[in-house]
Amino acid sequence: MNIRRWLSALLLPLFLASLIIIQPEPSQAAGGGRMGGGSFRAPSMPRTGGYRGGYGGGYRGGYRGGGMGFPFIFPIFFGGGGLFGFFVLMAIAGVFVNALRGNTSTNPTLVQANPLTNQPSNQITMIEAQVGLLASAKALQEDLRQLAKSADTTTPEGLQKLLQETTLALLRQPDLWVYSNVESGTIPFTSAEATFNRLSMTERSKLQAEVTSNFSGQIRTDLGENMNAGEADATNEYIVVTLLIASKGRINLHKTNTTQHLSENLRLIGSTSSSDLIALEVIWQPEGQGDSLSAEELVTSYPNLEHL
Repeated sequence: MNIRRWLSALLLPLFLASLIIIQPEPSQAAGGGRMGGGSFRAPSMPRTGGYRGGYGGGYRGGYRGGGMGFPFIFPIFFGGGGLFGFFVLMAIAGVFVNALRGNTSTNPTLVQANPLTNQPSNQITMIEAQVGLLASAKALQEDLRQLAKSADTTTPEGLQKLLQETTLALLRQPDLWVYSNVESGTIPFTSAEATFNRLSMTERSKLQAEVTSNFSGQIRTDLGENMNAGEADATNEYIVVTLLIASKGRINLHKTNTTQHLSENLRLIGSTSSSDLIALEVIWQPEGQGDSLSAEELVTSYPNLEHL
C-alpha cells in the first residue's frame, strides 16, 4: 500500500468520526443575545480598468460561498474547542492534504497563530475573545440590548461602531471581570469562512434561545417560547460575552490573562478599522428574563476561560 492509499484510509475514519464528534454542545439553561454581520466573499476583479469591490462587496446577505473545508470537518480535541484548537488541526489537515497531493515542498495550511507578524495580504486575522463577569453587571446586559435595537449590522462602518461600543461597554465594568480568554491567529482567506462559522455555531449552540438578535440587518426579539428579553433575576451568577472577529489587519494581542492585559486587548480589538473588519459576532449569555448562568454551567460551557 503506497503512502497516498495509506493516508486515504486514515482520513476516512477521521472524517466519519468528526461527523459524530463535531456536534454543537448541548443547550444550557440560559438564553442569550447575538449581534453582528459581515461577508467572506472574495474581491471581484473587473475585465478592464482598476480594482473594484472588496471583501464582501457590501455587507448584505451574511456569509456566502466558501464551503466545508478541513477546519470545519476535523474534531476539536484541544482547548475545549477554542480557536487555538482550530489552528492546530488546520496544520494537521494541511500536512494530510499536501501528502495526498504528493507535494512535500509546501507549508501546511496553517499560518502560525502567534505572533502575527508580516501578515500576507491573503491571510485573515481571527480573534475569539470571551469575558466572564459577575451577574451584578446588569448594566452591561442593558447596553448590549440597546445596541441590538439600534446597531447598523449591514455596513462595515456600522459593524465597526458596534465593535467599538461593545468593547467600551465591557471596559466600563473592570471591577466585575472574573474570567477571560483571548485567542488570535492568522488563517488563509479560503478557510476563513468555514472556521468563523464553526466558531459561531459552537458559541450559539450554548444558548437555549437567541432572545435578542440583530444580525445582518435582521432584528428579532423574544425568539424562544416563553422567553422575554430582560434582566436576569437574583439567581444569576455570571454573564459571559463572546466576541468573534475576522479582520484583514494585523492585531497583536497579549497571551496572558490579567486584568491589565484584558483591558489592553479590548482596546486593541475595539480600534479595528472598518476597512479591515470582515465579520463580527457578539454573543452574550444570559439574556432572557429569569435566566441564570451558574458557576457549574460557566465551567461546562466555557472551559477555556481563565480566572483573572
